[in-house]
Amino acid sequence: MFGDTLVSQRNNTMKVAVNPFCKRQTASSKYSHFDGSWDDLARLVQDHFADSEEGVVAVDVPTAGFFSGVTKLSEGCELQAEFAARRKGENPYVQVTAIGGKKVPASSVQVIIYSHVTLADDASGDADWEIVSINASATAKDGEAEPPTPVAMARNFLEIAGGTKREYTAEQFAEAIIFWSQHTMIG
Repeated sequence: MFGDTLVSQRNNTMKVAVNPFCKRQTASSKYSHFDGSWDDLARLVQDHFADSEEGVVAVDVPTAGFFSGVTKLSEGCELQAEFAARRKGENPYVQVTAIGGKKVPASSVQVIIYSHVTLADDASGDADWEIVSINASATAKDGEAEPPTPVAMARNFLEIAGGTKREYTAEQFAEAIIFWSQHTMIG
């Protein structure tokens, strides 16, 4: 269904591509996903992107066609833990998923894009921006986002492999810990 990275252009001035890291986000994965083509996703991001020079940008897009892989835990929920890296070159960590859950339509969606400059050696081509993640939330409202996992926050904060430098407050870390102690990805 999905081929090589597809590139779209808006006004022939900005190119958006889908980074291979994002392509793990499919209907059969534990991650949020878009029920359309990668080219459709790139066009959707372009249509809702306010131009920026470089960095990491969260682009709010309409929820149609997006599904969240996050579920709220309840007593008796069966969980599975795995010690694995997200991708080659990153440190493994404990990843917990809920067994038997179903993805639900998103109530809020942010597509995370990185500029070519920010991606540096991880850029997959010459596009100005690359989509690296679909953050579809079942619990947040439009314009909001679920907090990153505490592991992702630590990876970013400490700039370790797989992280992009970000600063977080103690309150943001605490909120993420509370949220992810009551939610998990669907396995």
